Amino acid sequence: MLLSLNNITFEFGARAILQNASWHIYANERIGLIGPNGTGKSTLLKILIGEYAVSEGQVNRSKTLTIGYFHQDLQSLDTDDDILHVAMGAYEKALEIDKEIKELELELHDESDEKELNRLAELYHDFDLAGGYEMEYKSAEVLEGLGFKTIDLTRSFKEFSGGWRMRVLLAKMILQNPDILLLDEPTNHLDLPSIEWIEKYLQGYPGSVIIVSHDRYFLDKMVTKIVEISQQTLNHYTGNYSYFEKEKEIRNDFQLREYENQQEFISQQERFIDRFKAKASKAKQAQSLVKKLDRLEKIEAPINETSKINFSFQVGIQPGKIMTTLSHVSKSYGDLHILNNADAEIMRGDKIALIGANGKGKSTLLRLISGNEGVDNGNITPGHNIEISFYAQHQLEALNMNDDIMEELKMSGSGKNEQELRELLGCFLFRGDDVFKKIRVLSGGEKARVALAKTIISKANYLLLDEPTNHLDISSVKMLIQALDKFEGTYVLVSHDRYFIQNTANKIWEIEDGKISIFDGNYTEWEDFKKRKALAEKSKGSANEPVKELPKPIATPELPKQNISIQKEKNKEEKKLRNEFNKLESDLGKLNFDKNKLEHLLADPEIYSNKEKFQATESAYNLISIKVEQMKEAYEKLFEQLMDFES
Repeated sequence: MLLSLNNITFEFGARAILQNASWHIYANERIGLIGPNGTGKSTLLKILIGEYAVSEGQVNRSKTLTIGYFHQDLQSLDTDDDILHVAMGAYEKALEIDKEIKELELELHDESDEKELNRLAELYHDFDLAGGYEMEYKSAEVLEGLGFKTIDLTRSFKEFSGGWRMRVLLAKMILQNPDILLLDEPTNHLDLPSIEWIEKYLQGYPGSVIIVSHDRYFLDKMVTKIVEISQQTLNHYTGNYSYFEKEKEIRNDFQLREYENQQEFISQQERFIDRFKAKASKAKQAQSLVKKLDRLEKIEAPINETSKINFSFQVGIQPGKIMTTLSHVSKSYGDLHILNNADAEIMRGDKIALIGANGKGKSTLLRLISGNEGVDNGNITPGHNIEISFYAQHQLEALNMNDDIMEELKMSGSGKNEQELRELLGCFLFRGDDVFKKIRVLSGGEKARVALAKTIISKANYLLLDEPTNHLDISSVKMLIQALDKFEGTYVLVSHDRYFIQNTANKIWEIEDGKISIFDGNYTEWEDFKKRKALAEKSKGSANEPVKELPKPIATPELPKQNISIQKEKNKEEKKLRNEFNKLESDLGKLNFDKNKLEHLLADPEIYSNKEKFQATESAYNLISIKVEQMKEAYEKLFEQLMDFES
């Protein structure tokens, strides 16, 4: 066991965050730490590292335990070092040894000393053990995996924005290889390729990993255990997030039945007490029941931490069939070319997700569509009767700092009453008297949620949403999905949350080489399409590889008469194998050709619109793939046999 929490209690003033909570963490575990915002996830992480002391209970750590804690406050780091050397800071011991080596080498430059030379040899050995010879390329490997280009590695840490700085610090944390790696929202500021890279990297991580995240896809792929903070305690589940959801529903149903049964029992006892407490013959029994009820361990009713949005989001006016037309659009920032003669069309009812790596122009495209930014060449033509509501981080400036939250939403012109607005605000984590907080006292994340609520509730028929799930927990993301499902208009969104995209988008747009690549389908279908496309390209490449040349027959020396018959048999067998090989080679070529044709069909998005055609093509592709693999095995065996004849 690496670390244990035994019946701990932690309080902030009079407020209890945890009561009588326990948790045992073992080697090589993958744990998701979840709970609504404000329940104490970050607080618990600080208890684990020893930054906060518990009020009651025990925290036990193994003597040699090392913990790495990645969190959003790290970006306060200020240094002129390039990002490669910031990441290499993970190799603290190696860097210290390297400094000592350089100093000793300078001393030995002028005069040799056997003792000092021996010391230098020891330092070289220690440097190797500390990972010194590999720290530069490993640091570069992790940084590039997180989205940095090779040319970026020598740039100063200060030159990068907050999101990119977080990536550098995440790289450093990973390279430190602690026994327990604590990751608080590690996918914030990461694009999809970087998220996929870190998933693959962490799956092979040798230590334990504890993740706080609102990214359901990430949790499903990464964790095998879930620890939930609920009602000041820790609930443990074996499995990923999807399993947790199912299991929690079962547990809540059981708890509700137990609660209801206990409440019925308590009511019965209280009715008896009320009825007989004044009667002398029953007074003693009634008093005994009172004491019994006082000692009874009360079962808490399960808390439903998710709610459903039960009102509609109506649009003000009905737009035309076409919302936006992009014709031969080009957009650049200096040498960075975002769009180059790109064409696209957004139709009424489209639910579009813009995806891809950072820096490809997703947010730029939203601004172009909104009219907040102009094109270099080409035209963007708005449709008839469109009313755009644009959500982005810079929209926070449009909030009136002197209004309270409720006043700000009433100004959206939705026509909703206060109760309906309260319900919506609850979805965005504003409950009770929170709705009367002034905008000026809110944090950046809270202001973002208010701006998002205003965007969603407006009567606009066209929503543009740039990273709307930032600052939302898992429950709030689900409610946002519900809201967008009820929205009657058209929207285009930018997000790196794959669960959110899967449940909101019916089209996927990706900016590639200055063009807009359009896929008609949801995220899962798009992923499958990309995999098939990559497979088709790979197979095309392998099909064009030169075929192995058969070994050429060589002249054999004259053999003694007694061996002539043996040689004849050998030649006969070789000829037979060669004929089989030639036929197999020809058949394999034909199969590869047919396979490539099927792959090209599957790479065409149009095939997915005809379910029967798609299934038949896929079935044929799977069958021919099996035949190709079987034939390749036979081909290799025959080739080896022919090589044996020539040896």
